[in-house]
Amino acid sequence: MCKDKICIMEVIEETMADGPGLRTSIYCAGCSHRCPGCHNPQSWNMKNGHWVTVDDLLDVIKADEFCNVSFSGGDPFYQAEAFTELARRIKEETSKTIWCWTGFTYEEILANAQMKQMLQYLDVLVDGPFIQEQRDTQLHFRGSANQRIIHLVPEEDDYIPGTVPLVPLR
Repeated sequence: MCKDKICIMEVIEETMADGPGLRTSIYCAGCSHRCPGCHNPQSWNMKNGHWVTVDDLLDVIKADEFCNVSFSGGDPFYQAEAFTELARRIKEETSKTIWCWTGFTYEEILANAQMKQMLQYLDVLVDGPFIQEQRDTQLHFRGSANQRIIHLVPEEDDYIPGTVPLVPLR
């Protein structure tokens, strides 16, 4: 993998499905979790996606002054180096918040030096694999009860059911 290109399925602009308010959602390709019941199984295979530069994605993100950003997929942590670069540039060049969904747990990410680098640029992490037996359509911004909404910065303090009382220090 490289840090200047990301394999994506699509970019959805002005969505309200992937976090609070209007968001630009980047759906990446590539995921080895292969969760039974996944809502986006076509994203598992990177061959189903197409390559886009970090610069081009940043142009789309910056073009909408009102939308914050969401990373989903697939799993962005399978392309950690490039998503870290994109997140870093979003934080340096805009005032947008970033939510990120992953099938990895927060603890697994902390144990991996490359994946851990992305955390410093994220505002919220929604972690854990989708577990069909714990599926709950009443949950906000997550599909199964094991998944957690983790605020990674103190400023991200909106209470959403499922939020865990964890604000890691940076």
